[in-house]
Amino acid sequence: MAKILLVEDNELNRDMLSRRLVRRGFEIVSAVDGEEGIARAGGDRPDLVLLDLNLPVVDGLEVARRLRAADETRGIPIIALSAHALSDDRERALQAGCDDFDTKPVDLPRLLGKIEAALGRSRGAERP
Repeated sequence: MAKILLVEDNELNRDMLSRRLVRRGFEIVSAVDGEEGIARAGGDRPDLVLLDLNLPVVDGLEVARRLRAADETRGIPIIALSAHALSDDRERALQAGCDDFDTKPVDLPRLLGKIEAALGRSRGAERP
């Protein structure tokens, strides 16, 4: 079972997405701001991070940069989530180190496809 770190400050979004992903067989750990997200990523070692870009304390772009800079979190796939659907937001997320980008409200089948693709790439990279 893959472990996903959900970094989302909105309680309703966090609860809804967590419940839907748990029903799909994922283990979910969560963080409510960017600073907690960085700490949980290093401590919980998730298989993937779902990262809201608009976070308090440390914004999502900076979280992605810090996760990519740290040895223990560098290889964890990151999917950015944003209510903004501008191509500029997607590009900024990818430049900050995110592997993919999706918009809110979440389209679960589309997001699940992105999660599976990112996990598949990550697992493939770990093989000798």
